Amino acid sequence: TSWLTLLDMEVMTPLIENPGGVGQEEDNSEEDQDPELLFTQALIHLLKGNIGTGLLGLPLAVRNAGVIVGPLCLVLMGVVCVHCMHILVNCSHHLCERLKRPPLGYSDTVAFSMEHSSYQCFRKSARFGRHLVNFFLVLTQLGFCSAYFVFLAENIKQVVEGYQGVNITLAAESLSFANTSMVPAPVPLPTMVPSEPWALDLRLYMLFFLPFLILLVFMKDLKNMAVLSLLANVCMAVSVIIIFQYITTDFGDLHRLPLTSPLGKFPFFFGTAIFAFEGIGVVLPLENQMKEPKRFPTALNIGMGITIVLYVVLATLGYLHFGDDIKGSITLNLPHNAWTNQMVKILYSFGVFVSFAIQFFVPAEIMIPPVQARLRKSWRAPCEMILRGLLVCLTFSFAVLIPRLDLVISLVGAVSSSALALVFPPLVELITFSDRPLKPAMLVKDLVIAVVGFIGFLAGTYVTLAEIHSP
Repeated sequence: TSWLTLLDMEVMTPLIENPGGVGQEEDNSEEDQDPELLFTQALIHLLKGNIGTGLLGLPLAVRNAGVIVGPLCLVLMGVVCVHCMHILVNCSHHLCERLKRPPLGYSDTVAFSMEHSSYQCFRKSARFGRHLVNFFLVLTQLGFCSAYFVFLAENIKQVVEGYQGVNITLAAESLSFANTSMVPAPVPLPTMVPSEPWALDLRLYMLFFLPFLILLVFMKDLKNMAVLSLLANVCMAVSVIIIFQYITTDFGDLHRLPLTSPLGKFPFFFGTAIFAFEGIGVVLPLENQMKEPKRFPTALNIGMGITIVLYVVLATLGYLHFGDDIKGSITLNLPHNAWTNQMVKILYSFGVFVSFAIQFFVPAEIMIPPVQARLRKSWRAPCEMILRGLLVCLTFSFAVLIPRLDLVISLVGAVSSSALALVFPPLVELITFSDRPLKPAMLVKDLVIAVVGFIGFLAGTYVTLAEIHSP
């Protein structure tokens, strides 16, 4: 099997770190890691790790910020997120060299930076730091899965109703033609009114996907999904190309759109945008697996540079094309009158369906093994299946409670993605290098990023919950 078929699976396994306490002896060594990723492979991993459903919601994010402010803030947020990724890599390198340890993951970097801090309060809280990062990793991944539930339901609902609508239109045209072309008869033909499309509630579509997603996550070895993953990547890439082809046919009138949006809408922009930059969790695992780790910063800059350009272009052109009618995913704005538009929704939905299992892998492997360790060996396998099913039902329940894709994305982004991408990295840098005099510029820079991330967390969570409570 080509390495391309394993892009998703290779990255996810190193995210699962030893859940034990800080200070445990590591059984593995640097020689056991067997790094094998080339520069181009790491680059593609970075692109795949950041490009997902969040990309399709960015035009709505631009609407919530304004046609000028939105793209500028998107670029600024992308630059800050990339800087935070570099902070994590630098802190991990510093700790590895200082402690003579093998490459560290995200939660390990946080835990060891606190354990070896010059401040006693941080040393005592090292275990808490590890659990806090793992908690937000689990929360983020399960949040992605809930967003996938809503995405699948909304897009397939449109496909089904669009197909019914086309058939009803064709039937109406056929009846009209028949009534006008037939020879007049003494008895008039009865008028036949086409029925309305069969509209099912969105939650029923989610319920339809539930058993299939449960069966999908029962596939514990992700390498068995290599072919499906490759097909999913291809489907999503083709869909994005078709979307670009469609929105570039008409840019609309720039003057009809506001340059800036009301300040109360900006937290929605923050949540959606930070949700899109979802790849910080794979940065350290990728760097740890590279054959030439020194080239990783270059790969990170190139990969994230391409991602930022793609985000800004799609977000801006999508908003210019659809204007204030833009929805939580740009696929939902594509009209039903062309088979290519319907195919985009089907192809991207297939990609999201397969990606559900990839995103589910991390929380399952963090949460289930500690429970299994408390059970007898004969009960562990059925218990794992039950817990996997319950976790899928948990994401399903969250999606049913908030059946709006834009709100799910904004809430997940504000609550969990902001912590992982903006709050933790600068604080880790300050703790890691607390044993040396801190430069005022670095101190101010890190505090500003962390405070902005925390304010975004509070504001984004508040306005999203308020919108959910009173839509």
